[in-house]
Amino acid sequence: MPGPDGPAVIRSTLRQQIADALRDEILAGRLVPGQEFTVKEIADQYGVSATPVREALVNLTAQGLLDSVQHRGFRVHEHTLADYRGMLQARGLIADAIFREVATTAAHHSVPAAGFVSVRRRGEEAARAAAAGDLTVLIGYDLRFWRELSALFGNAYLSDFLHRLRVQSWVCAVPHLRREVERGGDLRGRLWSRHLDLVEALTCRDAVLAHAIVAEYNTHSLELIESLAAADRPEGARTPPAPQAPA
Repeated sequence: MPGPDGPAVIRSTLRQQIADALRDEILAGRLVPGQEFTVKEIADQYGVSATPVREALVNLTAQGLLDSVQHRGFRVHEHTLADYRGMLQARGLIADAIFREVATTAAHHSVPAAGFVSVRRRGEEAARAAAAGDLTVLIGYDLRFWRELSALFGNAYLSDFLHRLRVQSWVCAVPHLRREVERGGDLRGRLWSRHLDLVEALTCRDAVLAHAIVAEYNTHSLELIESLAAADRPEGARTPPAPQAPA
């Protein structure tokens, strides 16, 4: 049996590196919804064997980012607006569950002020990127911000689930946002940037205010993506009625 630093660990690390690289390619819009590829193509691209690539692709499929296509390989999953609405509702519920811990465990679980230093730094960078309309930088800092912020309050399962939902929602939104840029649209001032307001609410253990900020975030995001999706549709295409935005 291999030791702790043996081949199994090396393969696991390589699998995760490939999965992370492909996820970043999807978030950057270089792998687009509906695009197909094979294990061999990815293995050749990264100069590695097929086994860790296959494991990475299966992992991304389990995360809802890829689809397995029988006898053909894998395809970047094509999300719908209904998917996006569901993701926003789900991540709002998970965020509330995490933030509820802020109010109910104040006497038992105190987050030291130093614990917010890194989170604030991520929030500052995310807000700056949002104001500048820099989508690539925003996504990176936004994911780190939420990952670190949710990790401060203890429940690793909720934190991991929220991170997965946030990755999926960015993957769903990215094609619409990038097409807006390709059309000559300007994202400056149109992307949510209240990261520091949320940090301050949680520093004060104000779960009610945190809920309100996240609800506003979800409403803002849904309205933006729905408007961009409408611009993406061919002229004359029918627009299905939108359900009520998540509270």
